[in-house]
Amino acid sequence: MIVFAQLSDTHLDGGQPRADRLRAVMASLAGGRSPLDAVLVTGDIADHGLPSEYEQARTLLAGPWPVLMCPGNHDERAAFRRVLLGSEGDTPINQVHRMPGAVFALCDSTIPDNDNGYLTDETLAWLDTELGEDPVTPAFVVVHHQPVPLYTETSDVIRLSGEERLATTIERHPQVVAVLCGHAHSAAATTFAGRPLLAAPGVVSTSALPWEERDSADMQAPPAVAYHVYGDDGRLTTHYRSVTPH
Repeated sequence: MIVFAQLSDTHLDGGQPRADRLRAVMASLAGGRSPLDAVLVTGDIADHGLPSEYEQARTLLAGPWPVLMCPGNHDERAAFRRVLLGSEGDTPINQVHRMPGAVFALCDSTIPDNDNGYLTDETLAWLDTELGEDPVTPAFVVVHHQPVPLYTETSDVIRLSGEERLATTIERHPQVVAVLCGHAHSAAATTFAGRPLLAAPGVVSTSALPWEERDSADMQAPPAVAYHVYGDDGRLTTHYRSVTPH
């Protein structure tokens, strides 16, 4: 069995209120009775893509577990790479993390200077190759932008386009357990390419659904996190938990 947490959309801006929300989430993860196998952060780590915001993120996201991060539409590739990954360049940030019992393929769905999402041909070829190297170990495909509508008005209009290309790639690899995304600022579960599609709640805010009476980005709602449990029986279970900031 593996257990990993997913959080998303911290939108750190150098200020204290957003840092406090993330700090509360990380404290809740660290306070568990058993250690997590990994923590997954699905984009929009920084609000303006500034190096100082990533320096803040690097401090706040540190923990006794692997921290796996992909960029979102508010992130800036060069600064993200330099501060969080210790590398240089502004090409798509595609990463694979292999651990006993699971493979995480993190795909860069960002378009520089554009809030929409898209996976380049090179990124999809990379994903196809990485998944093909190990057709047995359960794999999780990770992107920031959701590939289908989730009925969150602000994120649906800037979701992943060309999603059928991603679906075709995933369908070639039966070991893919689920697709994990952020961007929606709302805990959501649906399907994509015949797999579960699980969106993490937002740390900085919660998006309003069309039938809810709240601000489109409710920053008074508590931050939240997803816990994914992949059991030895091959079944994925997800629990969502809100966290009270202190």
